[in-house]
Amino acid sequence: MSVRSMKVWSWLHTWTSLVCMLFMLLLCLTGLPLIFHHEIGHLLGTEIEAPEMPADTPHISLDRILQIGEARHPSQGGMFISREPDDDRVWYLTMADTPTSTSGLHQVAIDARTGEILGEPQLESGFMYIVNSLHIDLFAGLPGMLFLGLMGVLLLISLISGAVLYAPFMQKLAFGEVRRQRTKRLKWLDLHNLLGIVTLVWFLVVGATGVLNAWADLIVKAWQNDQLSTMLAPYHGQPPQERGSLEAAVQSARAYLPDMQIQFVAFPGTSFSSPHHYGVFMHGNQALTAHLSQPVLVDASTAQVTDSRPLPWYFNALQLSRPLHFGDYGGKALQIIWAVLDVLTIIVLASGLYLWLAKRGRRKAGASALARTNQSSTDARLQP
Repeated sequence: MSVRSMKVWSWLHTWTSLVCMLFMLLLCLTGLPLIFHHEIGHLLGTEIEAPEMPADTPHISLDRILQIGEARHPSQGGMFISREPDDDRVWYLTMADTPTSTSGLHQVAIDARTGEILGEPQLESGFMYIVNSLHIDLFAGLPGMLFLGLMGVLLLISLISGAVLYAPFMQKLAFGEVRRQRTKRLKWLDLHNLLGIVTLVWFLVVGATGVLNAWADLIVKAWQNDQLSTMLAPYHGQPPQERGSLEAAVQSARAYLPDMQIQFVAFPGTSFSSPHHYGVFMHGNQALTAHLSQPVLVDASTAQVTDSRPLPWYFNALQLSRPLHFGDYGGKALQIIWAVLDVLTIIVLASGLYLWLAKRGRRKAGASALARTNQSSTDARLQP
């Protein structure tokens, strides 16, 4: 590689790293508790615990679940109802003043077998809400998400340029060598390079999936304007009818896709349905397909399935990126690996900042020494 090329790659690596570094540090620090959000929820007492009952205990109807939630918050209506992928004992009913509300939401956790209200998870307060909001959008909504997406793109450029610079650098040293007997800055440079190459693939994966997640709202809007609009075209201009049974709508979706399970249901009027439909989102039963959804549009008044299509590739990419971003594919072992790599990445970012500051300090010290030398020479020439 020519000297000119090295200078270009070095400039790219330095400035893309510096611009995104503080934000990447924030994302790594907030991402660490999010890897263990279920475990932290248990420790804080905010995780909903379903009481133990025989496995064959029958479930009450979703219409009854909805009635219980509406009795709890009579001034609000249902927006979504969902459950955990691996636990069908609890329904989480999200309620709001209108189907398109973005604030003032309430979520009621209801036992699917007895109808008992098990709790009301806090959607807009608490430690994990603060951490999650900082990680996703910096409390700035869509502009915050897009900004963090831009920082993610700069991170990817920084990682690629760092890998390019690493190859010729390591020709002078054995792999993993840290020159402990040299200056402090050289020791940290070697450590920075070593940890950087160790975490490179992981950071590339997390960075790329993070960029996808930052574009989530745009991806959803693209689907709404494309596929969903086509599916709803026959209902264009028709007035909405009286809403019928939620239970009947879900049973119709189950019959239509018998090999899939319920992920969540969007009530009529929300962004994932229409004023005429329940949007019943189903997901697969296997390790991979469990993260892939297929919407089933069910007429809200007749409970008849009107359309169902696999989601487009870009929406599937978003769905697959979310669990990969937080290490949700491989159970506790992968979570621990993700956490260790996250901590190593924090060290890489912090050491990179230290190296840049140390380099600037050396340059300033050198410039000051040169200025003093020049001044001394000038003074010597001026003496009689």
